This record gives sequence, C-alpha cells and structure tokens, in this order.
Amino acid sequence: MSSENVLGTLIPIGGNEDKGIENSKLHPLEFEEDGILSHVVKEAGGERAKVVVIPTASSIPVEVSDHYLEAFDRLGSSHITIADIRKRKQSDDKDILALVEQADCVMFSGGDQSKIAKKIGGTKLHSLLAERYRTEPFVIAGTSAGAMAMSEEMITGGSAQESMLKGAIGMSKGLGLMPSLIIDTHFIRRGRFGRLAEAVAMHPTLIGVGLAEDTGLIIKNRNKFKVIGSGMVIVFDPSGLTHNNHPILPDGTPMSMCHLSVHILASNDEFTVDNRTIKVWPLTVHL
Repeated sequence: MSSENVLGTLIPIGGNEDKGIENSKLHPLEFEEDGILSHVVKEAGGERAKVVVIPTASSIPVEVSDHYLEAFDRLGSSHITIADIRKRKQSDDKDILALVEQADCVMFSGGDQSKIAKKIGGTKLHSLLAERYRTEPFVIAGTSAGAMAMSEEMITGGSAQESMLKGAIGMSKGLGLMPSLIIDTHFIRRGRFGRLAEAVAMHPTLIGVGLAEDTGLIIKNRNKFKVIGSGMVIVFDPSGLTHNNHPILPDGTPMSMCHLSVHILASNDEFTVDNRTIKVWPLTVHL
C-alpha cells in the first residue's frame, strides 16, 4: 500500500488508558504528563484544543462522558463537549455536525464497536470525520471499541477459547479511517492472539495490530505509526505467508498459517505500513 497525503492524526488506544488523573506516590508530575490522554491533548493542539467526546459505543454514556470530562479537566483542558449520539438520525443532525466542524479532536469511548458502525457509519457525520481527517490537521482518537471501529475490516467479537478455529470471530465494516490495519484491543490481558490471527488470515493483504491496555498508536499519513503508553503492541504481518488454509476450511476447523511475521513493539517504537519497516527505540538501562 502506498501512502497518501492525509493531514490528520489517528490515535487508537487499547483500553483502560491512563488518563493521568490517578494519585501516584512516585513521580506524580511524570505520571500525569505521560498519561495516554495527555498525548491526545498534545496532538490536538494543547490545553485550549476543542475536543468532542462521543460515547456512542458505551452502554452507560452519561457515566463515561462524566469520566472523560473529569479526566480532561485535570489535564487542564476545559473546551470539552459531549456528543451523546444514541440514534442513527442524530449523526445527520446539524447541531452535532456543527460541533464536530468546530472541533480540533474527536474522542470515541469504549464499549461495543458495532454501535459506532451502525449509528455513525455512512452518515453525514461519518463523511465529515473522514473529510476533516483527510484534509486538515484533525485528530480522531478512540479507546477499545473506539479504536477498533477505525478499521475498514472490523472485528466485532470472538472468544479466546475458540480462537484459531475458522469462524471463531465476527467481522463487519468499520469506519474505514485506517483501511490497511485490522485493530484489536485489550490484546494481552484478554488473550486475543487467535482472533487477530484469523482476521489477517481472512484478509491477508492487511496488517493486524493488537493493542495492550494503556497502550496506543499515533498514526500519521495513514502510513506510519509510533507506539505510546505503558504496554506492548503486537503486529501481525501476513505479507510473507506461504500457507493459509482459511479459505478452504469448514467452520470449526483448526487453521494453519505459515510464515506469519509477528513483531512486538513498545513505547516510541515505529512501524511504516507501505514498506513494513520497523524502527526500535534504543533503550538505556541504568544499573
């Protein structure tokens, strides 16, 4: 895939992100400054950036919204607005569209990524988000479900117990903001290796990205991403597959995949999509 001139920034987050608001006895200033949410604020333009939080994926949107308002406030950001979209027709509402038109950043909460696709996908709001992301230095961030919905081919579900059996996962269409990646979240804690492996077996031209909790990516120009946060990012590159029997298997059958490249990246490491190159941040160990 060749890169295109996209001016915006995507920040998918693996869930349970450090918002920089908990009390830390050790290095409290460093703890707050290094929180995932602080990266969102910085990329959006700083404390005066206008951020719209969209809790559509959540089953408790009011509580989630209040949590984000508090978190952003503690980071010094006061220009935060909630777009509580619960019905698809709201995604065509002129007031909500005006809110997003004036924003520097949109932040999608966690929950159920299918709700985002169903209530926002294909609407005027979806078109506005995609256009602003393509043509302006506009930031779209999302945690958990909000991150997964950024993909074109979106994972909708699948248990770790049934992983590596064909048909163990559900797939649907996401918002298509980052069409070259399939994004999964809560990746380490919930043991989602198998379901992301099946996703890339189904779509071997795409790259699978598994985000650990409190870990995210800063994606520039739809092509290059840098890891942020405290955990790991697992990258599945199927471009070198020599065997993939997913297309011919009946559902419930164990899969085999040969020469699937797997990379484990940590904070500040970088990956370039079009040429599959990796830049690992040098680590200095103090004894």
